[in-house]
Amino acid sequence: MVNAAVEKNKDYIIKIDNLGYEGEGVGRINNFTVFVPGALPGEEAEIKIVKVNKNFAFGKLNKIIKQSSDRTEPMCTLKRCGGCQLMHLSYEAQLKFKKQRVIDSIERIAKLKDVIIYDTIGMENPYRYRNKAQFPISVQNGKPVAGFYAPRSHEIIDTLSCLIQDEVSDKVMDIIKKWAFYNDISIYDEAAGKGLLRHIMVRKALRTGEVMVAVIINGYDIPHKDKLIAMLKEQVESLKSVVLNINREVTNVVLGQETKVLYGSPTITDYIGDLKFNISPLSFFQVNPIQTEVLYSKALEYANLTGEETVIDAYCGTGTISLFLARKAKKVYGVEIVEPAIENAKKNARENNISNVEFIVGKSEEVIPELYKQGIKADVIVVDPPRKGCDEALLKTIAAMAPKTVVYVSCDPGTLARDLKYLEENGFKVKEIQPVDMFPVTSHVETVVCLSRKNPDDRIEIDLSLDELDITTAESKATYEEIKDYVLKNHSMKVSSLYISQVKRKLGLEIGTSYNLPKSEDARVPQCPLNKEKAITEALNHFSMI
Repeated sequence: MVNAAVEKNKDYIIKIDNLGYEGEGVGRINNFTVFVPGALPGEEAEIKIVKVNKNFAFGKLNKIIKQSSDRTEPMCTLKRCGGCQLMHLSYEAQLKFKKQRVIDSIERIAKLKDVIIYDTIGMENPYRYRNKAQFPISVQNGKPVAGFYAPRSHEIIDTLSCLIQDEVSDKVMDIIKKWAFYNDISIYDEAAGKGLLRHIMVRKALRTGEVMVAVIINGYDIPHKDKLIAMLKEQVESLKSVVLNINREVTNVVLGQETKVLYGSPTITDYIGDLKFNISPLSFFQVNPIQTEVLYSKALEYANLTGEETVIDAYCGTGTISLFLARKAKKVYGVEIVEPAIENAKKNARENNISNVEFIVGKSEEVIPELYKQGIKADVIVVDPPRKGCDEALLKTIAAMAPKTVVYVSCDPGTLARDLKYLEENGFKVKEIQPVDMFPVTSHVETVVCLSRKNPDDRIEIDLSLDELDITTAESKATYEEIKDYVLKNHSMKVSSLYISQVKRKLGLEIGTSYNLPKSEDARVPQCPLNKEKAITEALNHFSMI
């Protein structure tokens, strides 16, 4: 039953108290939470309720009655683009908001109260900072359009110019849209799964100026490619690479695993500090090179290397942090699941004449426990995980290795706080936290954390056998999202994380600490239906988890 505190399509006056994690204004009407994109704390506004859920609602901003002193006129004219969330907020206030995001997560999730959290390090110019742009493409009114998705939809907002991307991205988008239109190139239809041209990706190296253009297609080749290459060569300065990326899967993942070079080199070259990096279409490379140097310099400072340490760099990508650390360490092991990224990392090490680093392909939660079994113990462990945070098997291994220092680089305050809570409870102390504004005018924040091993008298012993590491690793072969995707694809059913955890528990599998259990035995929890239990069991078997 929908809460009657607010009604859909009805207008209300609301006072905004704070900002949500996605940068939307948050207020209350009749003690009922309402999210209002575009509204700021301290403002009084007239809104229209557009969606009502059980515990909260969304409102559309009609007009501002009382304006915040932190409000600024957005430089971008696109009102519905989903690329930025905070262009209407002054940059000084953005930096304060991002620090508060980190504080809230650390206090609420990690339950840590006395941690040093510094002010967010911002940029001198918070625009045109991205070295990578990727845009979906579709057809509107008979013409190709490319840009960001509108918030909470799959409608593409045609973007002629994006103020957080390098200007070359605007030019490349325009060229490809014109090429597609005048040469009758079919555009991918997401709903039907048909059509050829899916996405456009552009990468530009800040220091060298080299440009890579990737055309992502639902096929194996494109017609009139010579015309496209000629247009790009004529109009794009410092064009180094044009590649075709094959993605024939029905998925929202942008890039496929197969890439063909149409023109030039398979990689472009850029620098962070004095280190040289070769970047492929599939490589992970931080999108803000200016702030990347700030971020990695802070990670190096926290590692506090003397030249005698063994370091493990989990989720190492193309080896950027690994190579930063290697010049100050005795030995560095970099672990990354994306094989082309590891190939680039090895090439980057050779390019920079660094020989004391070893790169390994595989999941960090599987490779690092194996290193531990082989007797390799790190003095410093650096983790830079994806948004979902560290796998529990990796956290257990870190606790068992007991390095003197852990440096955690995070792109999500929530999963960061969850993992810090585990590490604090298992032998480590959070010393300090430094937020870095890698993505100005968006709600995202990057964070670097320094943890040290507690004094021997304070340490919590970890009862962790090598057999347990093997079990944990086996049970970590598929994430909850991968299991959900398998069930949806093969059985056309959606299953919740709760149902997956119930089935895993029933089969005697470890479910981890990040999924909620009922607070009491009497709690009323929906039970997984038999048909969904069978589908989940099939998925677990498919991923060799049972």
